[in-house]
Amino acid sequence: MPSGLFALLDDVAMIAKLASASVDDVTAAAGRAGIKAAGVVIDDTAVTPRYVHGLTPDRELPIIGKITLGSLRNKLLFLLPGALLLSAFAPFLIVPLLMIGGAYLAFEATEKIVEALLHEHHEHAEDILEGDTADLEKKQVKGAIRTDFILSAEIMAIALASIEATSIWTRAAALFLVAVAVTVGVYGAVAIIVKLDDIGLHLAKRSNPAARKLGLGMVHAVPKLLKFLSIVGIAVMLWVGGGILLHGFEELHVTPLPAMIHHAIVEASAGSGLVEWSLTAVAGAVLGLIIGGIIVVIVRRFTAHPEDLVVDA
Repeated sequence: MPSGLFALLDDVAMIAKLASASVDDVTAAAGRAGIKAAGVVIDDTAVTPRYVHGLTPDRELPIIGKITLGSLRNKLLFLLPGALLLSAFAPFLIVPLLMIGGAYLAFEATEKIVEALLHEHHEHAEDILEGDTADLEKKQVKGAIRTDFILSAEIMAIALASIEATSIWTRAAALFLVAVAVTVGVYGAVAIIVKLDDIGLHLAKRSNPAARKLGLGMVHAVPKLLKFLSIVGIAVMLWVGGGILLHGFEELHVTPLPAMIHHAIVEASAGSGLVEWSLTAVAGAVLGLIIGGIIVVIVRRFTAHPEDLVVDA
């Protein structure tokens, strides 16, 4: 699995374990993890800002609010009860289901790469040009919540695996806390990222020269930052999706390839944690690109219609 995701999952595991011990400890751990998640969870924070692209500034926070509520709904109404039921009655299905989610992430990322290479524009681009912002907003929110569902499923599954308590109520309480802490941390960070330009404008109007200079710098930097995060978001979906698949193949013993890759990475890293992290991320991204590419070919072969795409000359 991608080491980038582990930064969050370490906190998730910590909260889950403490949840079976002490309510006070859980509250403290949740606060620390929420703050830390806002700074280290690149998976969601990199993916989400691109969903406000093309929309007016006054709609950015409302859209993030809708995505946040959708994320909580994903976790609390669907994933939490689903995780508890699977762990109780069909634990053998957890890994295959996660692999399906990983394949979807790999497909979505690869599809966006193909669209960029072929200069394709879909309906949402036309909506921006035509000013149909209401419809665009619905599509962007729906897409963000769909992607969040896959990432949230991975988070909840790791949390569930980290809970040592046997009581179903304790496990449910721990998962509830994980869902709230992670969602608030991640989307709080996203809200700050997408409003950096407004913060910059406010600073640019101050009388202090240093504040004005900082504000103008932020205003000019934010568009580049959002574009960078959009690219990073695609890369993240590739290595998270591919990492899930790699981990799943290893768990299910479908092929010796994951063990071979891990062995090769350990040897090549020569004890360097940074090198091992980088090679693991690259391995996940490559696998995600391969499997995502196969799915893209299949989907385009059976579902694409000429009228659905506009290709630049």
